[in-house]
Amino acid sequence: MKLSPRSLLPFLRWFPYSGTSLRADFIAGLTVALVLVPQSMAYAQLAGLPAYYGLYAAFLPVAVAALWGSSRQLGTGPVAVASLLTASALTPLAAPGSESFVALAIMLALLVGVIQLTLGAFKLGVVVNFLSHPVIVGFTNAAAIIIALSQANKLIGVPMGRSESFASDIWGVAKLVGDTHLPTLAMGATAIVIMWVIRKKVPKLPGVLIAVALTTVVSWQIGFERTATSTLEQIADAEAQTLLTEFVRTETRIREINDQLVAKSADIKKLQKAGADSAHEAVTLNYEVELLKLQLRDHEDENRKRNRVVRSFVFEQVAGADSQSTRFFAMGKLPQGLQSDGRHWRIAKVSSGSLKLAGGGEVVGKVPQGLPSVGLPKFSWDMIGSLLTAAIVISLVGFMEAISIAKAIAAKTRQKIDPNQELIGQGLANLVGAMTQSFPVSGSFSRSAVNINAGAKTGMSSVITAAFVLLTLLFLTPLLYHLPQAVLAAVIIMAVIGLINFGAIRHAWQANRHDGVAAIVTFVATLGFAPHLDKGIMIGAGLAIGLYLYRTMTPRVAILGRHADGSLRDASINDLPASNVVTAVRFDGRLYFANVSFFEDAILEAVAANPKAPYLLVVANGINELDASGEEVVHHLVERLRGNGVTVVFSGLKKQVIDVMRATGLFDYISQQHIFATADMALEAIHAWAAERGDEAVASPLRPLPVKRFG
Repeated sequence: MKLSPRSLLPFLRWFPYSGTSLRADFIAGLTVALVLVPQSMAYAQLAGLPAYYGLYAAFLPVAVAALWGSSRQLGTGPVAVASLLTASALTPLAAPGSESFVALAIMLALLVGVIQLTLGAFKLGVVVNFLSHPVIVGFTNAAAIIIALSQANKLIGVPMGRSESFASDIWGVAKLVGDTHLPTLAMGATAIVIMWVIRKKVPKLPGVLIAVALTTVVSWQIGFERTATSTLEQIADAEAQTLLTEFVRTETRIREINDQLVAKSADIKKLQKAGADSAHEAVTLNYEVELLKLQLRDHEDENRKRNRVVRSFVFEQVAGADSQSTRFFAMGKLPQGLQSDGRHWRIAKVSSGSLKLAGGGEVVGKVPQGLPSVGLPKFSWDMIGSLLTAAIVISLVGFMEAISIAKAIAAKTRQKIDPNQELIGQGLANLVGAMTQSFPVSGSFSRSAVNINAGAKTGMSSVITAAFVLLTLLFLTPLLYHLPQAVLAAVIIMAVIGLINFGAIRHAWQANRHDGVAAIVTFVATLGFAPHLDKGIMIGAGLAIGLYLYRTMTPRVAILGRHADGSLRDASINDLPASNVVTAVRFDGRLYFANVSFFEDAILEAVAANPKAPYLLVVANGINELDASGEEVVHHLVERLRGNGVTVVFSGLKKQVIDVMRATGLFDYISQQHIFATADMALEAIHAWAAERGDEAVASPLRPLPVKRFG
């Protein structure tokens, strides 16, 4: 197949490009950037990464997806669902925010990009159909609730542990409601009110940006952030000091094991180059490497548990007198005669015996100025197995989200959307993102809506959006230091509220009980298995496919009778009499391996129920497919019924079914004279044959009615 320049470079379709389009795209690009910058930082936090990684994900992936996608207004970048799936996949493998976590997130983006690009290149976009709409509806509702609840701790300023049970983590936050940091709650609540009022009263204004700008200025003015550093010796609580000592010791051991793994891996490579003579030493080293990895995993698990406990401690600070250093006492255990500073301090970070404590609201902090480093992400074959399932789920869910948005936009703009080209665009966006420190991205409904409402004409608007993010990275990051974390939590909560739509689940139930069951089970499973969201959607997808197969195993079969208006209808429903000449049966479904036995039983029961009729008419208008199993059963039935004196006639066979019959010889076995285009033509011939045999055909209820002629 010859590839044209426009198929390799889809953005050439934007040209010729007018000045009017440039003005419209510039305004739209700027408008989206005003929303994207704070949103991307919030979604990075949701993914478990430092906020500034959101800016990296909002830079090149946004432009690449627009350049190589098929939709001209789709806005790509960090989104809530993909961010949450990233966090749920990586949290069991590394501590959120750590170097290992960041490396895994970038590797996950690489895997997602490879999967999406491969599916697009081989035109396999249809695989997304395995995730039915009811499953996505159930998953999206559950994910939106989980996302909103996951931000509750940041909104009230208390820590939240991360465990294998999201419900337990949320319950832990609920028990700390009494420790709510009121300034933090005020910041978050103010941001929510600002965004809600602007959305209702002045929707054209960038409510997210206004809320972020105002609260950041207030945070800077009132000194919202309070931090302090201390040593282990300054913690005047035996339990906390013991736990912190163990934490630091284990962290040191983790670094030592990592160094040993690097050294032994280098030795293994040298031995592999040396050849067969060093095979025994290589096997021994591989065994030692596996043992070290087990130790590393155990130590990391231990410190993750300790970290949750460490963050739950609350201290009171007492300034040191004269040469004495400042000390931190556990809340409620302050010795008599000592006066605290009146603040509640929590341990925010532990590093080599040095502690960072927070005594006020949390802010974004220092955002590195400049562009992200460019290069291939660190690739670990050991982790591919752990990340592959999550990568597949993010690839399919992310693409389904993107293509749904693109189709909705296309319905307004009347542009043609190519799902496979969109997969290529999304795949390249994630691949380029992985090489520029990004986590997985996808199409965003809210930003796409902003883009089209702002008048975007082509994907150039997204390129302009990326340019404004570039300017932010180069020059504006110092302004983000005092942005409260509670405000980012508010941004996420306001963004996902619109995803909660229980009416869609009810609609699925009303349309089809099986679809309703799939949506409800997906919703419950996603909530129940949180934070492992991939399990919820896999269960839902498997159930939806299973229910579909169950439906196709028992399609509707109707014994037909002649209605007063001359049409053929279900005899049992309309109380129509049977014919002694012919039994007419309609089969509504594909005829394939899963339902051939049902088809055979239905035909034999129909013949047995009307033993006097020497003819059987199979009305096959509803049979869209015939596989090898179906062909074999049809051949067997025709042969068996002929032996019992029943002639089998077919009507309404479709081309694809006839093609299978011709290829296998079944068409010739049935014979052309027993195959008709319509049921009435078949019935007319059957009654003519019956009359020739001397059977009483005139009184047959299925006899075609005479055609009335006018004029």
